[in-house]
Amino acid sequence: MKKWYILLLVIVLAGCQSNPFQQTHVEIDWVDFIKWDGVEYDGILEGVLANESFIGKKIGEVNFKVADNVSDSNYRIKDGDAAFHEKGTALYEIKGLPGFLAVKDEGAINGYRVYYARSEDEEYKWHFKDMPIDKVNRIQIYQSYTAQGNSLVNEIESKEEVAAFMKLLLTSETNSSFSPNTQNGDPTYYDIVLYTGEPIAYKYGMAYDGKTYFWSPWDTSILSNDMEKYMK
Repeated sequence: MKKWYILLLVIVLAGCQSNPFQQTHVEIDWVDFIKWDGVEYDGILEGVLANESFIGKKIGEVNFKVADNVSDSNYRIKDGDAAFHEKGTALYEIKGLPGFLAVKDEGAINGYRVYYARSEDEEYKWHFKDMPIDKVNRIQIYQSYTAQGNSLVNEIESKEEVAAFMKLLLTSETNSSFSPNTQNGDPTYYDIVLYTGEPIAYKYGMAYDGKTYFWSPWDTSILSNDMEKYMK
């Protein structure tokens, strides 16, 4: 009787073990990249193409979309691979900016998504603290996630108004513990685009929860309610 008990216990334990040959599905959280001519390009989150006139010649096409098609974490990225763009998507140079690429994107402000060549020597330089504030000469505010995509709310072009708006951004107060009021739903989200005359403009998110305007130049910061007058 004792021997049967031991045998039964071994069989039960063996049945509880997972199949060592069973394949498991792995989801990979890809960053937005394109690899071309031996160089990996990363998407610029805080940047948009300033104007379509900066688009240069077509230099190639995406050969393979990695997201949704690759689940092997050991996959080696090849020339022509892109994280999220479909095969055949055209790649364009940006005039006057070697080491940059642009891809048409109907959902992006000004119609293109921009990429820079990743390297150890090239630091990400589109954070608000790094931008040339004194060169800002035009500002656009878009409401995000509308039925029409990005919807233009206001465009500021006069020198005085540009300076006044930039002052609101520069005097915002850091409050990393701030939580938006969601009693009446999610905040309304906006994108602020700062143009400096360069091919790539700077883009930063802002939100309004019905009481407070806030944004995250680095940490979450509270903006003055004077922002209201720019929200036509």
